[in-house]
Amino acid sequence: MATPRYTLTLWRIAVFIAALVPLAWWSSQVAINAAGPEPGRYLLLNIGQGILWMLFSTLSLTPLTKLTRWKGFTLIRRQLGLWTLTYALLHLFCYAVFILGLDLSRLGSEIVRRPYIIVGMLALVGLIAMGVTSNKGSMRKLGKRWKTLHKVVYLVLGLGLLHFLWVVRADLEQWSLYAAVGALLMILRIPPIARQLPKFRQLIKRPGRAQA
Repeated sequence: MATPRYTLTLWRIAVFIAALVPLAWWSSQVAINAAGPEPGRYLLLNIGQGILWMLFSTLSLTPLTKLTRWKGFTLIRRQLGLWTLTYALLHLFCYAVFILGLDLSRLGSEIVRRPYIIVGMLALVGLIAMGVTSNKGSMRKLGKRWKTLHKVVYLVLGLGLLHFLWVVRADLEQWSLYAAVGALLMILRIPPIARQLPKFRQLIKRPGRAQA
């Protein structure tokens, strides 16, 4: 049974609002002085983690589509991808404002002290490349190369996790959680496993059929 158009529209609106909620919450914490002694760093770190969760959400869509065959997951792929890029640009903005104080002359010394900045910038370049080519015009123009280009998302995930590891190396327990989620999403994309997802959906449905 096809999903009504209005349901899909409401679904896309709900996803849009859900992506805004964390940003609104973190901003409200800063506004009421509940973000600790360094509100700029609070925003920087939380938005940075938000990038990973947005990326995880985007990468989960293909397995979910195969598992459920629901059109709604496919419809929000570009939306979540662009939200991932938006979070990454906001993360860069926070760094430029709250860490550099908009003084770009400090960037060289910052890179020497914090080489993970280079890793983060490489991940951002990958997100920008995918973001600007996420439209239908680019898909037609690039043809088969479009899918090849967008496989950069796997490299972006690896760079993002490496960047995060470098930042929170004193808290490996937290990083391990993110790494485990990323690893699971990659495992679900291994062809032999990905081919089993539709079969798993059928196994879930069978008990219901038996009861009927």
